[in-house]
Amino acid sequence: MDGILIINKQKGCTSHDIVYQVKKICKEKVGHTGTLDPMATGVLPLLIGKGTLCSKYLINHDKTYRVELQLGIKTDTLDEEGKILEERKVTEDILKEEDIKKVLNGFMGEQEQIPPMYSAIKVKGKKLYEYARKGQNIELSPRKIKIYNIKLLAIDPKNKKVQFEVSCSKGTYIRSLCQDIAQRLNTIRTHEWIKQIASRTIYNS
Repeated sequence: MDGILIINKQKGCTSHDIVYQVKKICKEKVGHTGTLDPMATGVLPLLIGKGTLCSKYLINHDKTYRVELQLGIKTDTLDEEGKILEERKVTEDILKEEDIKKVLNGFMGEQEQIPPMYSAIKVKGKKLYEYARKGQNIELSPRKIKIYNIKLLAIDPKNKKVQFEVSCSKGTYIRSLCQDIAQRLNTIRTHEWIKQIASRTIYNS
């Protein structure tokens, strides 16, 4: 079997979990399109067999996500599964539509982003989350990313949540983006969910 298989990834499983299961079924080489967080859902294209040869031509393409972020809570993993580090009151002023739109628009274009410690980026042969789980501090270098489009979808004043959609370059960490958005709103955050609705970035696992 050769080609591209589109998976609708569900919450709670890793990209590696899905690749492993598909390998067992197809008994072929399988690659994924970039690691989605276990909490993220949505489009996860897999390359199967000779389809993995396409990876070098598609590696630099972009992705689009729908995101819901919870303001006022910060965790060590920057998502709802992590240990709560800080809680902060979210005032009505922070949730003004005009101000949120202004903050989101401020992220348009090229910029540098610090990746989250709980990620699969390798430093000195080890993944960052391995250091994080041991409580070891690692100096993180910023990575260049680009936000092509970002728009507000909804505001939930009662639950202090904001939904937005973002189209971005390969290598963009949505958890870090949410943290930066919250900081500009003068609060803290953790994401509730991230849904990848389009993916055109493909490379070998």
